[in-house]
Amino acid sequence: MFFINLDIGVIWSNVWPYLLAVLLFGAIIGIHEFGHFFFAKLFKVKVNEFSLGMGPKLIKKQIGETLYAIRLLPIGGFVSMEGEDEESDNERAFGKKPAWQRFIIVAAGAILNLLLGVLVVAICLTFSGAVGTRTIYGFMPGAVSEAGGLRAGDEIVKINDTRIYSYMGISFNLVRDVDNKIDFTVIRDGEKIELKDVEFKQFEFEGKQYIQQDFQIVGEKPNVKNVIINSVLDSASIVQMVRLSLVDIVTGKYGMREISGPIGTISAIAETTSQAENIGDKILTALSFLSMITINVGVFNLLPIPALDGGRLFFIFIEMIRRKPIPPKREGIVHTVGIVILLLFMAVISIKDVIFLF
Repeated sequence: MFFINLDIGVIWSNVWPYLLAVLLFGAIIGIHEFGHFFFAKLFKVKVNEFSLGMGPKLIKKQIGETLYAIRLLPIGGFVSMEGEDEESDNERAFGKKPAWQRFIIVAAGAILNLLLGVLVVAICLTFSGAVGTRTIYGFMPGAVSEAGGLRAGDEIVKINDTRIYSYMGISFNLVRDVDNKIDFTVIRDGEKIELKDVEFKQFEFEGKQYIQQDFQIVGEKPNVKNVIINSVLDSASIVQMVRLSLVDIVTGKYGMREISGPIGTISAIAETTSQAENIGDKILTALSFLSMITINVGVFNLLPIPALDGGRLFFIFIEMIRRKPIPPKREGIVHTVGIVILLLFMAVISIKDVIFLF
């Protein structure tokens, strides 16, 4: 007879970060779909189904005219509205509603993702030890950038002509540099000063050279004022990071290795959260991931790409200008092609994530 010794504590410590990651990812999907759902109901659009997840249904319940479902794969969700992708004679069909109402319904998911991001950033700042600023506090021993002209007390407002909203944008824009010659615009003693070709020490990671930030940033004790202001500014920095990262991907600066889908994202959340030292740090780490991902989802969905919310918004915007809709059949073909391409891309990314996971 064989006995298997199961240490429940060890198993739970390995499993709970992944469960937390799935819940966080589900929250991001849920708030996005709820945005569509809420405004569809508000404008009296018939909603056939509200679903969290993709694939086979695990749980389903019909309430009134709407089927509510939780599906097997936690990688997406959808709100199925009458007359959204096909002709419908129903007076409450999506396509029968005024363009401005349809615009709000489609945009609401991404907008709620962005608002959730701002809220979560505010929570993280409230419980953090310090709220970061754009002002240099001091330098590491042997700092090269100090010799290049930076000074303690400088407030960094631009790096290589890119506006800096908060401390988060400083590190990100330094990492993006390729020639180790950074142009800074700083506020020093109330005066705007431009510093050209400031150099830093570099370090190598996975075959690439990155700048080593050799200065520290002033931190402030959290209070109502700086939490509110910096929750917006930090969120703006995350939006900027998403935008610039997309530019870097399109221009070939980053390859497939640097792109992650839901599987890679969940794995990264779980791994990073499990490495935090105490429960408070674990929660703040998870929330930090949540803020970045939900803002990422919000921005990405607003891009004018077929099949995404931004693609639908583009067609509605054109309709507002033309004062007549694009033929539904033509729009449907564009979105169908977009969905196929998007699903193929997600499949490739998911396969890559699984390979790197194991």
